[in-house]
Amino acid sequence: METPLIIPVFIPHSGCPHQCSFCNQSIITSQKNPFPDPKEIETTIQQYLAYKGKRSRVELAFFGGNFLGLFSRDIVRLLEQIRPYIENQTIHGIRCSTRPDTITEQRLDLVQPYGVSLVELGIQSMDDRVLKKANRGHTSADSVHAVALLKDRGIQVGAQVMAGLPGDTRSKLLQSTRQVAALGPDVARIYPLMVLQGSLLARLYKKGKYTPLSLDNGIQLVKEMYQIFEQANVTVIRMGLQASEMMEDQNMVLAGPWHPAFGHLVLSALFYDHVCEKIETSVMAVRQNRVVLIVHPRSESRLRGDKNQNLEKLGKQYPGILFSIKTNDALIPGEVVVQ
Repeated sequence: METPLIIPVFIPHSGCPHQCSFCNQSIITSQKNPFPDPKEIETTIQQYLAYKGKRSRVELAFFGGNFLGLFSRDIVRLLEQIRPYIENQTIHGIRCSTRPDTITEQRLDLVQPYGVSLVELGIQSMDDRVLKKANRGHTSADSVHAVALLKDRGIQVGAQVMAGLPGDTRSKLLQSTRQVAALGPDVARIYPLMVLQGSLLARLYKKGKYTPLSLDNGIQLVKEMYQIFEQANVTVIRMGLQASEMMEDQNMVLAGPWHPAFGHLVLSALFYDHVCEKIETSVMAVRQNRVVLIVHPRSESRLRGDKNQNLEKLGKQYPGILFSIKTNDALIPGEVVVQ
């Protein structure tokens, strides 16, 4: 399926009843103004449409806040501005991110006429004790109810989940991920927890009461979460936070598994595992002193890993074997041939 052009409109913290322990949307979105004015939205739309290219579908997304937690008049004002674009098919759908506990029949009645096609739920965890420690203010039951209401309306569902929440463990996290996948969302986003300046979590971190994930540990956990979603046929559309100047500022991002290409690192780790499986099942390969790995050109970067890390790891895993890479357009992306 073709990936649509997404026009992002950020409403950081808007509609949020309180601040979650990990959150500072002004840093994540690089936007200090919590509510964009109509001129800003219009400018953003025109800028993104100019780069549409050959993509046939365009969607506008309200991100960074609790969209359905806004006052009704503000929701309508934002959607009314987009209505002409929906009617003339310049924009084909509207996405928004919101808390599970703001999904009600009344709110869905309000937005249904405006072309809302996908709602992303900030589920974060299905463990109520973890949610409480994160100051989320909703429960796992709210997430189950929200997904059911959205599916009844024929609205696609997105699930946002986090790794590294206070009080979470690997076993809790993976069980929670299985529970989210079992709800049958259409897409998922996986965010490793970052300690952001100005967040409640930053205070705990500075007092030594919270230990963030390392980059390697974050990659490993998110890799396992990705596999759970993949096995459940849930498409993971993002892993890691969007890169920005603020996210690169160590005064703003105090700790956590930050990397501007975090998703690529996870996919490279998955590809490494896949290559090792192929080598292990090829008895001849492990007896040779030279092995050629053949992949589609689009898979070469994932095979190599960040700064050729995967090739270095293969050399340590299989000492005495020299690995090289060739590309072949006839292969399917993701496929690897061991020669």
